[in-house]
Amino acid sequence: MKKLVLMLFTLVVLSIKGYSQTSSDHQGLAQKILGRMEFGLTAGGNLSNFTSASFPTDALPGFQAGITVAYKFTDNLMVQEEFLYVMQGAKVKGGLLGQQDIKLSYAAVPILLKYRTNSGFFVEAGPQAAFKIKEDLGGLTDSKFAKKIDFGVVGGLGFKSKMGLGFDARYIYGLQKVQEVPSPALGEFKNNSMQASIFYVF
Repeated sequence: MKKLVLMLFTLVVLSIKGYSQTSSDHQGLAQKILGRMEFGLTAGGNLSNFTSASFPTDALPGFQAGITVAYKFTDNLMVQEEFLYVMQGAKVKGGLLGQQDIKLSYAAVPILLKYRTNSGFFVEAGPQAAFKIKEDLGGLTDSKFAKKIDFGVVGGLGFKSKMGLGFDARYIYGLQKVQEVPSPALGEFKNNSMQASIFYVF
């Protein structure tokens, strides 16, 4: 009986020790991953326009703002995902659409590969998916002018200081036609924009 109790006690102790070691390993891995992550806030202005349109346009001023999450593979190379509210569109100067501002609001998710030098300067590039939140065609807000999803590619450069404050400039090149219903008279136009932002990384 004593031997049985001793064996059971030994098994319980070994199980607790093994669980503690496993739990400690998991905590160490989680801390290691968190130690390589950066979280931040970003906001700025942009100038957007349509390319390949069959009607005259001017650049439309807008803005973007959101949060950033990055994982550092090394001290210099990282991948960054962002969740942004972005206003795009164009100022239409005439043609079939008349004169009006076409404002398209998106929830944009760029995923960027970023290389940052030890001095803080960086370059970044990657794909972007944007999901339409609303559109405003000269006061008409319930139309179905633009597609629900827009795709593009992003390229940019910037600088991050040691205290976490920085800035970047980007160009977003649209890959997909904007219009929900194609119209040969309007052309196969796409979203394009230039952005400038300031950010803070925690």
